[in-house]
Amino acid sequence: MYTGKKVRLKEYRKEDVKLVQSYVNDSEIKKLLNPGIPYLYTFEDEEKWFESLSAKNDQYSFAIETLVDNKYIGGCGINSIDWKNSAAVIGIFIGDKEYWGKGYGTDAMKLLISFIFEQMNLNKIKLQVLSYNERAIKCYEKCGFTKEGVLREEIFRDGKYHDNIVMGFFKIEYYKEMNKSVN
Repeated sequence: MYTGKKVRLKEYRKEDVKLVQSYVNDSEIKKLLNPGIPYLYTFEDEEKWFESLSAKNDQYSFAIETLVDNKYIGGCGINSIDWKNSAAVIGIFIGDKEYWGKGYGTDAMKLLISFIFEQMNLNKIKLQVLSYNERAIKCYEKCGFTKEGVLREEIFRDGKYHDNIVMGFFKIEYYKEMNKSVN
C-alpha cells in the first residue's frame, strides 16, 4: 500500500469488482475514460478483468481508497511499459463523483508518479487526455505533466470530433520539484 494525504493506493480485491462495474458504466465517467465505442461492461467482463490483474505483467492497476473512511473511489495504474526506452503510459479515474474536484485524484496521481520514478526507476511517464476533460488536464499539470502534443479531432464522441492531448513528465522534472537529486 502507498499512502498519501487523502488516499492510499492498494491492490484490487474481489469485493471491488461490482463497484468498478458501476463506475465504468456510468455514462459521464465513460465519456471521460473510454475513447472507443462506449459499450457497457457486464459483471463477467469485470470479473475477467479482475482475474487478469497481475504484478508480473507490464501493466499494473491500483485501487484508490480514501484514508478517512476506507472507501474505494476509483483506480489508477500503469497501462504499458516500454522497458527499452524507460517509459510508462498511465491512467486514472475517480468513479465516485462525490470525490471529484476535491484533490483525491491529484493525491492518487502523485502517489502513482512517485511509485513509477522512485520504485520502478523509469525515466518518463506519458498519458493521453480528451480535450474536454478540463478537470483532468488541471490535475495533470498540477502534478507536473506538460502538454507535448495534440492529436487533432482524434476522438468521436456525442456527434462530433475532439482533440486528444498527449502529456509527459520526466524523472528529472520530478526530482527538481521534490528538491532531490536523480540517482
